[in-house]
Amino acid sequence: MAKFAGKDAFQLRVCVHPFHVLRINKMLSCAGADRLQTGIRGAFGKPQGICARVAIGQVLLSVRYKDSNSHHAQETLLHAKFKFPGRQKIIVCRKWGFTKFSRTDYLQYKSENRIVLDGVNAKLLGCHVPLANREPRRAFSPATTA
Repeated sequence: MAKFAGKDAFQLRVCVHPFHVLRINKMLSCAGADRLQTGIRGAFGKPQGICARVAIGQVLLSVRYKDSNSHHAQETLLHAKFKFPGRQKIIVCRKWGFTKFSRTDYLQYKSENRIVLDGVNAKLLGCHVPLANREPRRAFSPATTA
């Protein structure tokens, strides 16, 4: 992706992280091994590695890119999905970046100045304002009531 689109033209988000510790209870398999080990007693095991616990249908990676690099992003994810076990799907979302707003809604809210950028996400300003800023006998802010 960085080769074709450039490193500033996309953002990759890894949605799952390996926090689960895999453990192994080593057992001997030689003659007289029954005298050397305790069997299942104290079988908590030593840490062997880590992995991520993933549910069926859970999102593993998210990519935010410019519209001109859509083909490169899909091609890159097509090659990346073979690095993960199981069946992986590539889904093209209709949202704006990593936000929860669709493209048309995001552009409409931005033209109305109702969107506040919050890192890679965006917050929608509601109709409620602090009590100090409210006009007397008005429950909602008049700027967003339509």
